[in-house]
Amino acid sequence: MSKLIVRDLTCQRGYNELFNNISFELNSGEILKISGANGSGKTSLLKILAGLNSAESGRLSINNNKVGSYDYQSDIFYLGHLPALSPELHCKENLDYLTQLNNSSSNQALDDAITNVGLKNFEYEYAANLSAGQKRRVVLSALFITQSKVWLLDEPFTALDADGINVIETQITKHSDDGGICVLTTHQKCNLPSLRTLTL
Repeated sequence: MSKLIVRDLTCQRGYNELFNNISFELNSGEILKISGANGSGKTSLLKILAGLNSAESGRLSINNNKVGSYDYQSDIFYLGHLPALSPELHCKENLDYLTQLNNSSSNQALDDAITNVGLKNFEYEYAANLSAGQKRRVVLSALFITQSKVWLLDEPFTALDADGINVIETQITKHSDDGGICVLTTHQKCNLPSLRTLTL
């Protein structure tokens, strides 16, 4: 059983306060969609939850482990809205790099993950040669490998076609069914079970 607790979180960038006193709790199996206008702080909130940025005030914990601790960070898997791929590495090398912070993956696991997102036979294609949608699929194939309990996904459906969106929605649902937690931002309609919404 996992629990993510967010208490009185406030974020300020420069002279602008993006949000203040945000509080919520998520338990195993729950999915939270963060919505709001551009510039409302959706990405900033995810980065704070991921331990990449600091909040002005507030508290974060996963199973009583505070943000920044080894146990907290081990439970987090964050994917930003940018491709985050090295053009000089092929798909398999990029995926291995994306996931090695959380766990070591076998060659077969890497191959299977790439196949699962519809890129069979692209394992050794260099990222520089991929379309925007294919690059996004490579990044999202990490969701078939990571063992982290809490997924933080910033615009995961960007550049995906309908089939790609369905694949990722299915994997997020499986993660939830297996007791995981997911927090995501998206401007698209989601077909995810038990979806909660937080508007900034």
